[in-house]
Amino acid sequence: MPASSFPPNHPRIRVVGAFDELVTARFESGVNALCWPRVLEGDFEEVVMKLKAGPGITHLTEDMLRALPLSAAGRLAAAAMLDDYQRLVDHGLQPALDCVNGYEHAEETGPVRTDVCSWHADSATAEVDTWLCTYHGASTEGLINEEAIRRVDVPETRAELLKLYGGADDGDFREWLNERFYDLHYAPLPHARPYAFGAGNLWRIATLHDGCAVPPCVHRAPGFVPGQKRLLLIS
Repeated sequence: MPASSFPPNHPRIRVVGAFDELVTARFESGVNALCWPRVLEGDFEEVVMKLKAGPGITHLTEDMLRALPLSAAGRLAAAAMLDDYQRLVDHGLQPALDCVNGYEHAEETGPVRTDVCSWHADSATAEVDTWLCTYHGASTEGLINEEAIRRVDVPETRAELLKLYGGADDGDFREWLNERFYDLHYAPLPHARPYAFGAGNLWRIATLHDGCAVPPCVHRAPGFVPGQKRLLLIS
């Protein structure tokens, strides 16, 4: 199912014009995804090539990026990443800059896939949002809530989960689903049109937590294609 072009005109998505607006905008009136669209200067592909990252996720530090033998365009790209990193640190967040060269998925033992490449919502025990920016490679994808259904609410899947659980469909079962993160994963409905977060755009999306006034934003990491690495900021 290919993602639609960025960004769709939808009441759940609000586009802002600056970082300060991205910080201060509220999740309300159904809006659960905020985007600051940008065209960043620099050669991000050169950064990827010079990193020579191995399989899995490589966490990038300022020293690592500044030590790369980059051209002027590559240095612009590295500086853009570090500027975003510092913005979020100054905002009191704990961001990470990553080079993604595939994911090490845990072996799935149930009928619901629970890795980051599955449609899911983030959850938290306190009021916190998810921040994302893809600098290079395939970007994160989003799914409008009305175009998705929780996998635990699909009758066939729920029946499989109940069989695995071995009990009744009651409060204890719902707690069991929550402990295993099954209730955070979604399936697209037949008419769904996923959308791409796009390259260079900084997003702030709603998570599931007590007091959140809107549904959490449903999203996923793109499927990995061997040889195609991503540069990603996440908090």
